[in-house]
Amino acid sequence: MARIVVDVMPKAEILDPQGKAIVGALDRLGFAGVADVRQGKRFELEVDGDLSDDQLEKIAAEVLTNTVIEDFTVTRVDA
Repeated sequence: MARIVVDVMPKAEILDPQGKAIVGALDRLGFAGVADVRQGKRFELEVDGDLSDDQLEKIAAEVLTNTVIEDFTVTRVDA
């Protein structure tokens, strides 16, 4: 069984209001010096079959990510 990690982040040119809210909260809590935060998503897939890298990329691009506004990386973690 393999573990696949898909990290999804907003594209650099897309505004991230959740990240901006986190920066503001950190400052209010006394954590000065944090200039920017980008909030994303992480998916962990336990694969009990033999999926190719192309199939994993397709899963990430077509199911887990809105590719218009998000970028993703797929990492295969050996079990």
